Amino acid sequence: MLEIGVKAPDFTLKDKDGNVVSLSDFAGKKVVLYFYPKDNTPGCTRQACAFATNYDRFREKDIAVIGISKDSVASHQKFAEKYNLPFVLLSDPELTAIQAYGVWQEKKLYGKVSMGVVRTTFIIDENGRIEKVMPKVKPDTNAAEILEWLEQ
Repeated sequence: MLEIGVKAPDFTLKDKDGNVVSLSDFAGKKVVLYFYPKDNTPGCTRQACAFATNYDRFREKDIAVIGISKDSVASHQKFAEKYNLPFVLLSDPELTAIQAYGVWQEKKLYGKVSMGVVRTTFIIDENGRIEKVMPKVKPDTNAAEILEWLEQ
């Protein structure tokens, strides 16, 4: 997993509308980049809805919010429409950004071991450097914890 102070790897992925989006498009702006396992699952839905609820607070601070999972563009579109998600959702089926950020890891669930996305949030500063890493975040409190940290 990436550490504080390193240059955030750039990536180019498609958003929920099929538009091409790169991290470099947000140069000069602080970015909350969160990786999550799967659209429309209970934890991921709660996390996305918490970001949506707090989205105006992020916008007031001129902070971009980007969610990435390996779900398809079509899945993201349905997810965003169903829950009114106002921020960028990027599709990474090839695991390009997911692996570059080191969040594709071994997971254990009910004794079964598999590979998957570990729910992780990165705060990237205006110069493209990682300012904070939040591994294994809790879906319900992630957005509020980020805002609290930003207001220190």
